[in-house]
Amino acid sequence: HLLNKGSICFATVVLGDPFHKHVCYFQVTDGIHAFLFNSGDPSTAASAFMRILGEKGLLDTAYSVALEGKLLSKNMLAYDCIVAHVKLLESVLHYPSDARLPLSFSQVKERTWLWDPFESKAALGNSSSEDERHIHTRIAGILLGESAQSNWTIDSDSNDTSSYDYPTQSDWDDLSEVEIFEDIEMREMEEIDERVEKPLLTWDEVYRNARKSERMKPEGNERDEGELERTGQPVCIYEIYRGEGAWPFLHHGSLYRGITLSKGARRPRSDDVDAVMRLSVLDDTYYRDLLCEFGAMFAIANRIDTVHKLPWIGFQSWRAAGRKVSLSESAEETLEKTMAGENHEDVIYYWVPMDTDQTSNFWSTCDCLNAGHCRTLFEDAFRNMYGLPEGVAALPPMPNDGDYWSTLHSWVMPTPSFLKFIMFTRMFVDSLHSLNGNNTEPASCLLGASQPEKRHCYCRILEILVNIWAYHSGRKMVYLNPVTGESKEQHLREERNEMWVKFFDFTLLKSMDEDLAEEADDGMHPGTDQWLWPLTGQVFWPGIADREREEKYIKKLDKKLKSKVKLLERQKSGYKQKPLGQ
Repeated sequence: HLLNKGSICFATVVLGDPFHKHVCYFQVTDGIHAFLFNSGDPSTAASAFMRILGEKGLLDTAYSVALEGKLLSKNMLAYDCIVAHVKLLESVLHYPSDARLPLSFSQVKERTWLWDPFESKAALGNSSSEDERHIHTRIAGILLGESAQSNWTIDSDSNDTSSYDYPTQSDWDDLSEVEIFEDIEMREMEEIDERVEKPLLTWDEVYRNARKSERMKPEGNERDEGELERTGQPVCIYEIYRGEGAWPFLHHGSLYRGITLSKGARRPRSDDVDAVMRLSVLDDTYYRDLLCEFGAMFAIANRIDTVHKLPWIGFQSWRAAGRKVSLSESAEETLEKTMAGENHEDVIYYWVPMDTDQTSNFWSTCDCLNAGHCRTLFEDAFRNMYGLPEGVAALPPMPNDGDYWSTLHSWVMPTPSFLKFIMFTRMFVDSLHSLNGNNTEPASCLLGASQPEKRHCYCRILEILVNIWAYHSGRKMVYLNPVTGESKEQHLREERNEMWVKFFDFTLLKSMDEDLAEEADDGMHPGTDQWLWPLTGQVFWPGIADREREEKYIKKLDKKLKSKVKLLERQKSGYKQKPLGQ
C-alpha cells in the first residue's frame, strides 16, 4: 500500500489490482489517477498497457494520469500524517479541566491541499542548493584530509546530480588508529616529563608563582558580567523556567535574569539562579511539583540580599513568551523609565490578565481553574491561618468591576513589598497544606481533576494569590499593556468598598511570622508530619538574635579567660632569660 502510494507520489504510472487484499484503491479512479486491471484476467492487464504505451514511448495520457495520481497521493499521505500525529498527541497530552478539548481525530476530513505555496518555497530553497553541495563536499573532504575538489564530481548530463566520495569504514578505522596513537604518545611524554629531575626553585620564585596563581583565581567577591550589567538599574525581572526545553522562550539582557527549578539546568554562559541550590526543599520532587513556579519566588526571597540588591523586583513565567504576552521593547522601556523615576509609591505592575474579556467573576474563574474547590479551600485555609471561628466569614471579597486581574506570575513591585507578600504567602501555603493533613500523595488534592493537576496541586491558586494580597493590603494595581506599553490603574483604591486591611496589616503578619519562627526554633510544632512553613524560607525571631548575641559574648569571655590562663602559666613556669653578664 505504501509502495504504491510512493510510486504515485513521484508521478510514476501505476498499474494495480484493485481486488488485491494488501492494496487499497478505494480512493483511486481508473483512468484518472492510475490504470487498474484484474490479476485474474490477463487481458485486462494487456489493455491497461495499451492505454499508456504508444509507438515511441508513453502517451500523453500516461503523463497526465501520473500527475493526477501524484496530487492524490500527496493529499492521502498528508491526511495519514495528520491523523497519526493527532493520535500521538491524544495519547500523551493531558488537558486541564478548564481547557476546551479539541475535536476527535475521527472528525478530520480528507481535503485537497494547496501545494503551490509549498512548492514555490521549495523552489526558492533550491536556488542555493549548488552552494550547499560545495559546502557539504568540502566538509567531507576535510574529514578525509583531502582536497574538496577530489571528493565530488558533477554530471551535467544526468539532471545536474552530484556523486560524492564518502568516507568508507576503512577510512574511519585509519582515523581512529591515528587518534589512539596520538593519545598514547601524549601520555608517554607526560610520564617522561614527570620523571625528569627539575632544579629546585628559590623561595622568591616559589612566592612569585604562588602570587601569580592567586591572581589567576577568580575572586570570591568578584562580580560576574550579569551583575555588572545590572549595576545602576532599578529593576530585575526573574524569568522562571524548568529545564532546557524552556530556553528558547527566555530573554537576554540586563533587564532579565533566569531562575531554574531544575537542578543543574541553567543556561550556559549566563548568570541564571539555581532555585534548588538556594532552597533545599525544592530538591524534593513532590514539593517542587506542589509549589511550581512559586518555589522560585521562595528561593529568591530566602536571604534575598545575596542575590538581589535592586529597589524593584519582578517575575515572569517562561509561558508568557509562549503565549505571546511577554513584554515588548516599548513596554520594557516604559517600565524601566517608570522605575528609574522618583517613584516610591507602593504599586504593582502586571501585564498578563487573568480574563481578557473582563466579564468573569474572580472567584468563579478560580473555581474553574481548581476543579470547583477554590472558594471552599481558600476560605478554610484563610480561617485556619488566622484562627477564625466557624461563624466568621473567611473569603475575602473580590469585586467584579470590569478591570484586569494578574496571572501567570508576571508582575513587578518594590522589593520590600515583595518580601511582605512572600511572608503572607508562606503562612497561607502552610495553612493550605495542613488542611490536606500534610499528605504527600497527589491523589488527595482537591484542587485538581486530572492526575497532572493533582500533582501540581497549589499552582493555579497561587497564580492569583497576588491579586488578593495587593487588593486588600491597599496596593496600587496598574495594568501594563505588553505590546504598546500603555499603563492604566485597575481597581481604584478610592472605589474599593470592601477591603480586609486588618488581615493584611504588616504588623499583624510580622507577629504571626515571629510566632511561627519561635515555634519552629523551639521544636514545639504539634503533629508528627513534616511542617512545610520552615522549609519555604528563613526562620527568624528576636529570640534567635538574642541567643546568637549571648553565644558570641560567651565565646568572647572564654577566649579572654584562656588567654589569661596561658599568661599565668607562662609567668609561673615559662622560660626566663638570664641577665646579661652572668
